[in-house]
Parts: sequence; C-alpha cells; structure tokens
Amino acid sequence: MKLFPIAATMLLSAGLSASAATDKAVVTLNDSPFATDTIMPEIYGQFAEHLGTCIYGGLWVGPDSPIPNTDGYRNDVLDALRDLKVPVLRWPGGCFADEYHWMDGIGPKENRPRMVNNNWGGTVEDNSFGTHEFFNLCELLGCEPYLSGNVGSGTVEELARWVEYITAKDGPMAALRKQNGRQEPWKLKYLGVGNESWGCGGDMLAPYYADLFRRYSVYCRNFDGNRLYRIASGASDYDYSWTETLMKKIGHRMNAISLHYYTCRSWTGPKGYALDFTPDQYYWTIGKCLEIEDVVKRHAAIMDVYDPDRHVALLVDEWGTWWDEEPGTVKGHLYQQNTMRDAMVAALSLNVFHKFTNRVRMTNIAQIANVLQSMVLTRGDQMVLTPTYYVFRMYVPHQGARVIPCHISSKTMEADNERSASKRKFQTISATASEKDGMMTISLTNVDLENGCEVTVELGNTDRKHVTGQILTAKNISDYNDFGKTEMISPRAFSNARLSGNTLTVKMPAKSIITLTLK
Repeated sequence: MKLFPIAATMLLSAGLSASAATDKAVVTLNDSPFATDTIMPEIYGQFAEHLGTCIYGGLWVGPDSPIPNTDGYRNDVLDALRDLKVPVLRWPGGCFADEYHWMDGIGPKENRPRMVNNNWGGTVEDNSFGTHEFFNLCELLGCEPYLSGNVGSGTVEELARWVEYITAKDGPMAALRKQNGRQEPWKLKYLGVGNESWGCGGDMLAPYYADLFRRYSVYCRNFDGNRLYRIASGASDYDYSWTETLMKKIGHRMNAISLHYYTCRSWTGPKGYALDFTPDQYYWTIGKCLEIEDVVKRHAAIMDVYDPDRHVALLVDEWGTWWDEEPGTVKGHLYQQNTMRDAMVAALSLNVFHKFTNRVRMTNIAQIANVLQSMVLTRGDQMVLTPTYYVFRMYVPHQGARVIPCHISSKTMEADNERSASKRKFQTISATASEKDGMMTISLTNVDLENGCEVTVELGNTDRKHVTGQILTAKNISDYNDFGKTEMISPRAFSNARLSGNTLTVKMPAKSIITLTLK
C-alpha cells in the first residue's frame, strides 16, 4: 500500500503519529432540475438462503421454541429488521434454489420430506420453512418477496405451478394452497429464473440458458392481476460475454438481469479470516470492493447497446464480503464475524450503487443472518447487531430519495490487484447525497486507517439551516460486536459538522462512516 502525497509517507518514516495528521477533501454537490433519478428502496434488499443457520436459528425457531417468537419467527430479529425497512427479501437461494422442490415445503410439517443440502455442508433440511413461512415472513416485515426458481434440477411445469400456487385465485394450485391454510393469493413481483446458471445452477453455457429462459418466461404466467418481474440469471463478476449473450438472445423478454460480485480473494482458495488481517489486506479489501463500480459500468455499457432506453434493469442480487469460515464453526455453513472493515465495504458499495440508479434497481447483500456479511448474528436466544447492520440503518433515509450527484476530490491511495500488475487506486473519501421530503441526507466514508480528514461539502443553492448526524467508527478496524459483551461498534451522535451559508465543514476521524441530515 502506498500513500499519496509523499509527505504522508515521510511523516510515518519519521516515527510521528499519523493520526495527528488531518487531510483535506472537497465534496461538491451537483444538484439541478435534471437530477431526478431515485435511489430505489430495493437497493437495500436482503438475501436469505437455506445455508447454515440463516433460516433455522436465524430467522425461524418454530412456534414451540422457548426463544420469544411470533408464529415461529424470532421477535428480536423481526424487530431489528423492521428498523431497516427491508424492501425486498430474496429466497430460497443461492445455490440451494436449484435443488429446492417447492412441493416438499408445503402442507403439514410432519408430512414434509427431508433432504440433504448438498451445497452447504451436507446438512439435513427438514423443509419446515417453506413457501407459506417465507411469504408470511415478508408480510410481517412489510417487504416484497423475491423468489429464486429451480431451473437447474427442476422443470418448467414445476416452476409454473409454483407461481400459480402463490398467485392464482382459483384453479387446482389455488385449491391446494387453500387446503394448506391460505385462502387469498399472495402477490409475487420478483421471479428469478434460476441462480448462477453458469455454475452451481446447472453449469450451463449462456446460449443454452438464454433459450431456457425464453421457455420458462412463457409458462410462468400472470394470474389474476399479479404481474411478474422476470429476472434472468446473470453473470459473475467479470463475465461480460454472458451479459452480452443474454441481451442478444433474451432482450426485453426479461425485466432484469442479475450480477453477483463478492469482495473476496478467491472462489476456491483461502480468503483470509474476518478477524485476522493486516493493514495491507484491509486496503486490498477496499480496492476490491470499489472495483464493483467498473464492473457495473462495463455490464451496463453492454446493456446500453441492446437496451438504450434502459427498460431492463441490472440487479446485483448477491454482494458483500466473503471470508473463510470462523475456526470451530461448521464447514460449509459460511459463518463469519463482521468487523468495522465489513462496515466500510457496506458503505462504499451502497455509495457506488447510488451512482447507477438509472440501471441498478435492486441489490441484495449476502446474507441476512449468520451467513457471510450478515445483518444479525444469533446464538441460542442471543442476538448481535453487526457493524454492517448499523450502516444499513444509518442509510435508511436514502431509500426512495432523489439522488444528488457529487464530485469528490481527496487524497488517493492504492492497493495490490491480483488480476493485473497494476495497482488499484482509490480516494480515501467516499460520499453520497440524496433529498426526500425536504430533507437532505449526506453520507461520508473515510477509509484511511490513520488520518482524519476535514471535508468541505459545497452544497450549492440551498437554504439549509440545521445539521445533525451520526458516526460509526471503532478504535481498531478489526473490532466487532460479540455475544454477551458490550457493543464495540454502534452509531453515536456526531456534532463535528458546521454549516456556514452553502458550505458544510465536517471533521472526520480516521476509519469512520458519517451520515448527516440537513433541514
């Protein structure tokens, strides 16, 4: 890792405290009558897979559990998620989706067959959490369901009947749903036609999958006023040819195409641990995280060729950090702790997504509980709110707000790039701004581990008179919240921001995330 300018390096080599240094940065808001794009609430979407203890123990304990619950759903988790105003929840996978047969998860629980979860640790799945449990959960949270359909090992008829079971008022599938206790159909907007069809979802080639999608889209019908938003299984990371093939062969038959991007070193090799990393590894993480901007740009540019009016959305429906499983946990359950480093990745990623609201209309962080970069961790009757959870809570005001473009000028850093000999370069300050109901929200992130930064925000023409704020930071970038201990990381009031006319001056500590509200 190399610091710019050189004076910062000389300060360190002189043995002086880098934390005493204060950098300067300028954020210029470019508000205008033409800035009308909305930050879709769905950009703050969540993802719940039958993986480890995400569902069982995380969201669902069953109505007979001694853990306080509402019809089987954990009360503590429900309350925490309601505070995030979760807009959409993706289920049942992930790789699990293409081995999941929905008929196994309906009817009396004692009659539901068991299966082995071959993708995730060989765990026995008892199917006690199925279609009714998922849709009821979405109703409790007030969010849209996003269903990932089984294309890899399923059939067109199977998925078509699932849609009918969920959304039809009458007919054989509706009669079965009513027999199982649900009289009125649910609403289903988001339907994913397969998941990672290039990999765990069937190891398909793009032209073959495109033909399959066209077939599935015919038979997954709209019933009784329900309108499906059909989502194609899109690319992983840098597979731009997959996106181009689907845009050529599917086109406007799909409403959206997905993209998966994880901040991790390798899909198959060691990834490093959530709690054990060096400063260089931290800065590598920041660079890898921010690379999603170039990845989104390149996929979006391909889509623009075939869809210049941007009718087809790009959904980043899996993203986040992926570290090696915590020592002592079940192999294949992907349980990892969540530090201030992960909070940085969350904030930086959301800031990037806000830039592409005309194409990126949903994202789903992986995952909601106990898996990868989760919102909550649970152990028995205990629950921990992660630093990532707090980022999402601090960013709630951005949901549904009009995005205000901004330009940032700050110190530059660089980190190793495992994909090329060149370095990844990035600014130490990241920012996003929005406006809704007369309130302006500005979120700032300082990724520098050592140096604070005085950020001057040029607001443009505005008559804001009052500013309040919250800050998320930690003594160490590897700090985290743990069971049975006082929280090390949680938002607190921030008062080091000053308004003077159309200029806002913010004195940011090192490794901090700040959200400011201007009225």
